[in-house]
Amino acid sequence: MRYTSLGSGSEGNALVVEATEGATTTRIMIDCGFGLREIERRLLARGLEPGSLSGILVTHEHGDHIGGVFKLARKHNVPVFLTTGTHAAVAHKIPDGMWVVRCDSHIPFGIGALQILPFPVPHDAREPVQFVMTDGARRLGVLTDLGEGTPHVHRMLSGCDALVLECNHCPDLLSESAYPYSLKMRISGRLGHLSNAAAAAVLKAVDRSRLKRVHAAHLSKQNNAPILAQMALAPILGWLPEEIGIADQSEGFDWEVIG
Repeated sequence: MRYTSLGSGSEGNALVVEATEGATTTRIMIDCGFGLREIERRLLARGLEPGSLSGILVTHEHGDHIGGVFKLARKHNVPVFLTTGTHAAVAHKIPDGMWVVRCDSHIPFGIGALQILPFPVPHDAREPVQFVMTDGARRLGVLTDLGEGTPHVHRMLSGCDALVLECNHCPDLLSESAYPYSLKMRISGRLGHLSNAAAAAVLKAVDRSRLKRVHAAHLSKQNNAPILAQMALAPILGWLPEEIGIADQSEGFDWEVIG
């Protein structure tokens, strides 16, 4: 099982997870907030043909997560999986004839060699979810775009081998930024985005006994810095700050293998 970020931040998000069973490879993209040409370019840079995707999972309807989903899916005939609430929020944007599957935010489902475990999160969207992905032996937790950890979030992320975790902002930088007050309140609220400290609190609350890889994701260019996220997470794990990976906006991060 392996995974790669194609970019993470307010300008677009996409993550690819891959598992092989026998001679069959299952390749899932979580979100696609990039334009068609750009996401095709980023896929090819990772050695992937866009038409090789087995499905696209959508976390929620915000443009930096869903903006390129339907164009990519329609061109390459890839099924799209999203919750009923997200579907309702974007139904008017879905082209006729699209291969769309509505899923329950609490019920696992399978796509090829991967089992998908969706779980609801507090965020200012219609029915937002995040995902744990497993091939039966290894677990990857993906947690971006939520305002705070919850007991259910902590349970779902416990026992993961790898974790992609939102570290959106530093509260001090956000407070001092030129953002309007209302936007600052939205970002820092319980339906907004995780601060570095809130991400560290999530990490502290989960069972980390199997955790070998952590990447900080969805960092704000204006209100955060990679070293601040790394320094917040590293003490929880007893790691050096540089051992925390960063999913940045321009490059994401290269393939990581969960052995």
